[in-house]
Amino acid sequence: MEYVGIMRTGERIAARRAELGFSQSELARHAGISQATIGKLESGISSGSSQMHKIARALQTTPDFLTGETDDPSLGAIPLPTPQMIAEQLGMTLIPEVDLHFALGGGSYVDGPVSSTLVPYRTDWLERITKGAQADVILTRGDGDSMMPTILDDDDVIVNRSDRVITKQDRIWALGYGDLVAIKRVRRLASGVFQLLSDNPNVSPIEAYEDELRVIGRVIWIGRRM
Repeated sequence: MEYVGIMRTGERIAARRAELGFSQSELARHAGISQATIGKLESGISSGSSQMHKIARALQTTPDFLTGETDDPSLGAIPLPTPQMIAEQLGMTLIPEVDLHFALGGGSYVDGPVSSTLVPYRTDWLERITKGAQADVILTRGDGDSMMPTILDDDDVIVNRSDRVITKQDRIWALGYGDLVAIKRVRRLASGVFQLLSDNPNVSPIEAYEDELRVIGRVIWIGRRM
């Protein structure tokens, strides 16, 4: 955006706020000041404020830009830290929590895009359980009781997506087949057919051919709320 010719402080605040997509209330919240202060500056009722440094930081610029000393909003500005930067400073790694319950029964249908949020975990702990592959893990939750007592309904489950080749018997995997997703133990029979096994003895195994399966990853950690 071209700021040359926009000289009044309030006009610059309003223009920069619009460029970043903030409402007055959002800017006030980010800056930690009242919306009334923002409103008075933008309307011209106030020509300055002792909170200008807070407003400038929330707008990712400097007080010099807001007061017209420079027309470059990035000159001398300190960028706001990203969640990833904050996590790294705290020795944490952000992993996506996938908003999809992996079925512990017959399977859950995937009928739309899968969304996720980022959840912080200690980097050193993740390195131990993933053997250095923490960039390829997702956090999700089980849904159902067919994997009881190993995995309970709503348990947190970490899946290593870099491990997708089923080479050992009876490991627990996150799988897709057709439009279904599930967490199951997998056993390969001599015939080449895969058995999808539940730890609950009351649930019958499912048989599937290799080309029917989509291996999402191997389950490497299970967490439970008390």
